[in-house]
Amino acid sequence: MNKIMRLTYILPISALLFSTLLFAQEKTSKTAETEMEAAFGTVPIMMKVYPDNMRASAWEWFKKTQSPDGAIPSKYSELISLGVASQIPCSYCVYAHTTQAKMLGATDAELQAAVASAAATRHWSTVLNGADISLEDFKKEWDGILSHIKKQSKDK
Repeated sequence: MNKIMRLTYILPISALLFSTLLFAQEKTSKTAETEMEAAFGTVPIMMKVYPDNMRASAWEWFKKTQSPDGAIPSKYSELISLGVASQIPCSYCVYAHTTQAKMLGATDAELQAAVASAAATRHWSTVLNGADISLEDFKKEWDGILSHIKKQSKDK
């Protein structure tokens, strides 16, 4: 009888909590969509196709990663993202990050350099991984190279 009495209390409370969470989730999603419309003039398609129950969290994450108050200035963040997007590759991302970087003042030379830098990183990663170079040996050598470069710059 004790189990039945506990279930009598637990089930309605669980249902109430679940429905409250769903309502709060919907409200939060609507708030996020309102903010997106204010910021962009629309709810971006990438957010529209994102699951409703995760949209508000995705919006918060998006705002934080795209914040002009971040440690990396926005233009440089967009150039980094362009380099990554070109390596994934993601045509959507390449377009978005190219146009955003241009809007933030990036020059064609900076866009080209970002993509070339990403290509160089991919190239040398392929060479090192393909040759099965020991990471510890690489680190030891690289630290020596940096030490040599620092010494050379002090001598000038």
